[in-house]
Amino acid sequence: MKVAVIKYNAGNIRSVGFALDRLGIKAEITDDFDYIRKADKVIFPGVGEASTTMKHIRANGLDTLIKSLKQPVLGICLGQQLLCSHSEEGDTDCIGIFDVPVLKFPPLLKVPHMGWNCLHDTHGDLFAAIPANSYVYFVHSYYVPLCENTAASCEYITRFSAALQKDNFFATQFHPEKSGHIGHLILKSFIEL
Repeated sequence: MKVAVIKYNAGNIRSVGFALDRLGIKAEITDDFDYIRKADKVIFPGVGEASTTMKHIRANGLDTLIKSLKQPVLGICLGQQLLCSHSEEGDTDCIGIFDVPVLKFPPLLKVPHMGWNCLHDTHGDLFAAIPANSYVYFVHSYYVPLCENTAASCEYITRFSAALQKDNFFATQFHPEKSGHIGHLILKSFIEL
């Protein structure tokens, strides 16, 4: 099985590769369009700032490539946010797979939302093997509101989309690669789609 992890100007890419290694999956961390198109699964991870990252993605044609993919694609953290329509971070137009904006948390509690938090209302392909109310690891200052593509929710300041699913596109605001056994099961479910 060919698994491509999209390489671009965002952090956290290596830790996704290590998590896949623990699953026995040798992923290729690459920005090679041909390899990404031919991969069985594609992962779009990320830690960073939306506007700078989207400028890089557009300049390199990755936005068009990602939109064209037909195999299962998993966006993680910033990857989830960039798959949405627009981000308040830098007033940034994003890739637009999910027709929902990305909003900044109001400073009612500590921001960024960092640490372990509980998933609610899980459904869809990524969560079939996950016990109800499982805990996963988050680090983010921006969030995706609940929408028709919400596959899991979480509560921090407000209820938000912890995961999204639409057609062949999946996304998590949390980091499955840093979420212990539950994250391992979620990545395994994605790889086995």
